[in-house]
Amino acid sequence: MKYCAELLGKSIKKARLENELTQVQLAAKANIEVRTIINIEKYRGNPKLEVLYSLIKALKIDAREIFNPEKPIEEPAIQHLHSLIDDCSNSEAKALAPIIEAILLAIRNNSVEK
Repeated sequence: MKYCAELLGKSIKKARLENELTQVQLAAKANIEVRTIINIEKYRGNPKLEVLYSLIKALKIDAREIFNPEKPIEEPAIQHLHSLIDDCSNSEAKALAPIIEAILLAIRNNSVEK
């Protein structure tokens, strides 16, 4: 269980620092106690699922990083696109799909011509 606590703590701290958040700011954003974040980052405790969910959503991290670390995680640019899409409503996704397809086609055609 120590391995899991360390993996979680490292993942949360890394994502928090990448998002340029203090522990206090993250606690407010995730609506949890700052003491909880301190404990997680020091590999102490066993946070409830609700806490993990709040942290994952607040930091916009891929849960696989915590729960399935042996699988490679996508590049940051791909992760960013996934998080943007995840925040879309169905109607927004329908509107964006043809635009994205057209842009990809143009990019791919341009790279083939070079």
